[in-house]
Amino acid sequence: MEVILNRRKRRKMRLIRLLFRLILLLFVLLTAAAVGLLSYTKMQGPPPLTVAQTTVYFGADQSIIGERHQGENRHWLELSAIDHDVIDATIAVEDRKFYNHFGFDPFRIGGAMVANIRSQSMVQGASTITQQYARNLYLSHDKTWKRKWNELMYSLRLEMNYDKDQILEGYLNTVYYGHGAYGIEAAAYHYFGKSAQELSLAEASMLAGIPKGPSYYSPLFDLERAKKRQSVVLQSMVATGVLTQVEADEAYAEDLVFDHDELEATTTVGPYFQDAVERELIQEIGLEPTLFEIGGLRIYTTLDPNMQREAERFVQAEMPNNDLQVALVALDPMQGDVKALVGGKEYHDSPFNRATDLERHGGSTFKPFLYYAALENGYTPASTLLSEETTFTLDEGREVWKPSNFNDNYANDFITLLQAMAYSDNIYAIKTHLLLGMDKLVDVADRTGMTSPLSERASLALGAAEVNPLELATAYSAFANGGQRVTPRLVRKVVDSEGEILYESEPELEPALDPRLAYITTDLMKGMFDPYLNGYTSVTGGSISHFLSREVAGKSGSTPTDSWMVGFTPQLSTSVWVGYDRDHLIDSSEAQIAKRIWAQFTEHALEGQDMIPFDVPDGVIGVEMDPFTGLLATEDCPTHRTTYFLEGTEPTTPCQSPSEEDAMPDEEQDHDKENIIDRFFRWFGN
Repeated sequence: MEVILNRRKRRKMRLIRLLFRLILLLFVLLTAAAVGLLSYTKMQGPPPLTVAQTTVYFGADQSIIGERHQGENRHWLELSAIDHDVIDATIAVEDRKFYNHFGFDPFRIGGAMVANIRSQSMVQGASTITQQYARNLYLSHDKTWKRKWNELMYSLRLEMNYDKDQILEGYLNTVYYGHGAYGIEAAAYHYFGKSAQELSLAEASMLAGIPKGPSYYSPLFDLERAKKRQSVVLQSMVATGVLTQVEADEAYAEDLVFDHDELEATTTVGPYFQDAVERELIQEIGLEPTLFEIGGLRIYTTLDPNMQREAERFVQAEMPNNDLQVALVALDPMQGDVKALVGGKEYHDSPFNRATDLERHGGSTFKPFLYYAALENGYTPASTLLSEETTFTLDEGREVWKPSNFNDNYANDFITLLQAMAYSDNIYAIKTHLLLGMDKLVDVADRTGMTSPLSERASLALGAAEVNPLELATAYSAFANGGQRVTPRLVRKVVDSEGEILYESEPELEPALDPRLAYITTDLMKGMFDPYLNGYTSVTGGSISHFLSREVAGKSGSTPTDSWMVGFTPQLSTSVWVGYDRDHLIDSSEAQIAKRIWAQFTEHALEGQDMIPFDVPDGVIGVEMDPFTGLLATEDCPTHRTTYFLEGTEPTTPCQSPSEEDAMPDEEQDHDKENIIDRFFRWFGN
């Protein structure tokens, strides 16, 4: 009997020793496997942590005017900038052992495996914060064994190459909180309209519960269900010791105010402007396109949101419901900062930016550059030329050209430069252009900032060159600011997600025009709004003068397919174009829309700002002139207007009453009216 017992004892001991050896061998193998796995993941190096973030556009008033993201609205915050209640709540409910494991929790995995085997499906997960971060970065959210293995491998790589705070920061900035909000900062703004740095305990615990089921636990979908989830989060925080039960109860009882009504729809101010900003940063400034794909940029622009809304308001109010299109650019003539930009009637229907990419004839908007050149070459506002139907012979007799005035209205008499500008007389403009030499207009346009190629031809006096609204608003700024050429500026500063300044700009101005002649040209352009100057035809801006309460100057222009209005105050230079994208004629009613948009926008965009007059520079003198003869006004003159001249060029001959003119010999009257320049043009034209 004793022998049998000994045998059994020895056999049992052998089994125990064998089991111990097997366990020891298994432990060694597992340890070796773990060491090998960790060494392998370490050797693979750190996986990239780059994720697409939201790029934010700021207006000149620092307000957010738009956001761009690759389908994921995300704003990155450093861990130190995130409210600590958010961190504690997240760790408590998602991964209490976060700071004590190597990326996975064997006990949670084991429990989840048992539950999944029982249900014969992947019903339960056991992902740590590191695993969830790995999934957010590199993997899909499918519940498959292959995905879980890959998730484990990426988790180990993260743990072996980054510290815990880096992983936690990454997780909080990538996890999905529902409604298109990725990361705690986007979620905080979406649900509560504030930064993640400013969340209360109640708000933090509410948000921490959402990632388990962003749609299921969203308080915007089911507040009662979300409150139950919030209670789970708060009790988890009590269990981990970061809260007392009293603090948890107080947080749960706090009424939460959601700001989602404002944030449901992303408000974009100036979509055409934002497109122009991105293109300028890439094509002209040289930022890499990948920076916009990655996102996280803070782009500080020059756009004035209030002015932009006024521009869009009047475009919507004035544009008919057909294919007619529009463009508007308004900039600060003293700085070059673009304050408002509309590239079309509706961005979603047509994102083509007509404000910057349009190529259309500018019409009579070229005349201010022509008449500035005339002033540089001896003209004065009193200079007279004959306005009559004229046929011009060009190119040494090889070309015959017979342009006309609008509606074939001619004075059939001599008119002053002041009248020619106010009436937009084409015959006066062409004669001036030919007399000066066709290079003079091109030179002035170039000096003021026009960038489109301009050819030296007779028709350039009538704007036969393709231009866009941005360059016209820019070029007119040289008249508004006293002769300085400005560079249009859309962007003030660009900052990346790390806070590094990638680009910063300052206003660029350089002398371009004589301040005295720029002012005199401006004074001439004020005449288009003065019905007092009506004569053989009406001033071109009389129909919109009732919209205006401040001192403005400008010039309209038209072609069979285009209508322009460009004008300015000392604070704002604005260009408006109206026309069809294809070769389609505009009718008489459509031709007035650009003027109405310009006038109403100018008036309302500057509402509340000082009514600043144009500064009269030294060396310029104002005299009372008869606008119809260019002579010095006296009591005998039926009309007079204060008109400005270079000192020493103002008229000194007084105008005469009709009775005095009748008493003059015919030869003297003719001599007084027709000077040598007029005789030259009479000969040249006929």
